[in-house]
Amino acid sequence: MSGDSDCTRTSPSAGSPSDNELLPDRPKYVCSLSPDLITKAREELQEKPEWRLRDVQALRDMVCKDYPALGTCLDDAFLLRFLRARKFDYDRALQLLENYYTCRRSWPEVFNNLKPSAIKPVLESGFVTVLPRLDPEGRHIVCIRPDRWTPSNYPITENIRAIYLTLEKLIQSEETQVNGIVILADYKGVSLSKASHFGPFVAKKVIGILQDGFPIRIKAVNIINEPRIFKGIFAIIKPFLKEKIANRFFLHGCDLNSLHQNIPPVILPEEYGGTSGKLDISAWNELLLASEEDFLHDFSQLVLPCDSSPHDMLVSGDADEKQCDDSLRGMKPQLYYCY
Repeated sequence: MSGDSDCTRTSPSAGSPSDNELLPDRPKYVCSLSPDLITKAREELQEKPEWRLRDVQALRDMVCKDYPALGTCLDDAFLLRFLRARKFDYDRALQLLENYYTCRRSWPEVFNNLKPSAIKPVLESGFVTVLPRLDPEGRHIVCIRPDRWTPSNYPITENIRAIYLTLEKLIQSEETQVNGIVILADYKGVSLSKASHFGPFVAKKVIGILQDGFPIRIKAVNIINEPRIFKGIFAIIKPFLKEKIANRFFLHGCDLNSLHQNIPPVILPEEYGGTSGKLDISAWNELLLASEEDFLHDFSQLVLPCDSSPHDMLVSGDADEKQCDDSLRGMKPQLYYCY
């Protein structure tokens, strides 16, 4: 990804060179999808290989016309992520792309200095990792374990940074762009004090990013070992969820057989009744940390466009935070009741 947009560098006038002469060379896109995934993308995402580059060019033209100062990468492979995430609907893909940058620019606590080495303590804690094997649908399993987080060590935003970088790494794969991902969240040992850190303000921002500000398809969210307090946590989350996403939540409690109906034991670690050995976080941590230079290049030049204003943001600022803080105060009695 590049921090400079082709749009901002091309403003031809009379007697100037042609657009093609001014535009920098972009990497030539080469499809890495298997024949089966090409078929799946055609059926599920409305992606037609014979029209793929035409569709990318159409989105590129819309970005240059509607958001010339966005500062986005315009490479074929990058824009394809957004087209696939919105089933090649140009308008929705364009809105997703704009939201993607708006979210990152409007939450500096999460997106400033965002690189793997900066969240190394989170990775070493095992709060988030990716299981080594894909599920039968070819999807990565992102495993999140809130019990591995000690609030006194670092704020909750560090966990969000680690999840975001994990998703950024996964979405580089065309297979993931087509197949999507599955989330496995283990809420074992989550206390009331820990749950209170995830109030409506944080919940709204995180869900806003995952639903409307990131080009990834979340196909299922499996919750395991959730305590009674999770009813209060879900009550905070649910108002912000679209119905389609809410219907993809599966609460298994301590029933591993129920979990295995969604995720086969053969790809699960022993901790979740699986047969793939102990949960090992080292391989994913090494992979993510080895991507440091890529992320430094991707995130280093994000500058808020001068024509942006707070009310344009997908997730607004101080007023929204105050409203959500008020909501949290009203929600605390419910959390205590569930606990």
